[in-house]
Amino acid sequence: MSSRITPLTDPAHTANSRRLAWLASDADSVPTGTAFLRLFNSPGQQHLAELTVQVHPAERRRHVGSRLLDAAVAAARDDGRRCVIAQAEAGSPGDRFLAARGFRTVLTLRFSRLALAGADTTALAEIVGRPHPGYRLVTWQGTVPDDLARTFAASRRAMDDMPMEDTAYGTVTWDVDRVRAAAKAVEQRGDHLHTVAAVDTSNGSIAGFTELVVPGDGTGDGQHYGTGVLPEHRGHGLGRWMKAASIRHAREHYPDLGGLLTDTADSNTHMRQINDSLGYTPTHTTYQYQLDV
Repeated sequence: MSSRITPLTDPAHTANSRRLAWLASDADSVPTGTAFLRLFNSPGQQHLAELTVQVHPAERRRHVGSRLLDAAVAAARDDGRRCVIAQAEAGSPGDRFLAARGFRTVLTLRFSRLALAGADTTALAEIVGRPHPGYRLVTWQGTVPDDLARTFAASRRAMDDMPMEDTAYGTVTWDVDRVRAAAKAVEQRGDHLHTVAAVDTSNGSIAGFTELVVPGDGTGDGQHYGTGVLPEHRGHGLGRWMKAASIRHAREHYPDLGGLLTDTADSNTHMRQINDSLGYTPTHTTYQYQLDV
């Protein structure tokens, strides 16, 4: 059965990216698949596009995904992008599809989950309460307080050297406006953003941070976002300290929350060890694929 590919108008534009979309439909105008292509606008990422393709299971192996992919890759090339990245769970149809279409694996991500009901509250209290000379913890809900905004934006460079293996991801540049916009986006979709940061007591600057997003109704699973410690402050156990405080906060303030999810590059052995020590258990693996255009 033939399919028709229709470009769509997608309003999901932000200060740092814009998105293109396509709808695949059959001869009876029944939708059979979609493709979304995010074009990054930030300095350091203007070479990059991120692709998501979904095809109804009944329509697979009928070239629907291939036609959607061709449309998206052509658009990326026309826009001057050099790389298209996409993600698929290991062993899934998407995994096999991307490999067959010339994408190469550039990053392996390990996903883990902590069941909050089984979290060791005594161990968490001990970790959070253990002194870290020269540092103190601060927390906030939603947008960063004004008095910490500049140092928080500056601390985001802690993520610049996180292991990305062969992904041509580029460098994300953060400023106060961007951290506020990111928090606003979480708020507008109805979710809760909670941040824990370690502050250098010698000068009041943020040395590291960890972020957790909880669904608006406080049920299901929360999702860890970025966790990072500035290079000059590593080796003091700040990452584990902050993440333990984040877990403790989630357990105390969201009693109906089932668990916490996190993903870590396979090569990021340090963060994986932190997660293991806090009780996270592996759930699945995904691959980041990349096509050079």
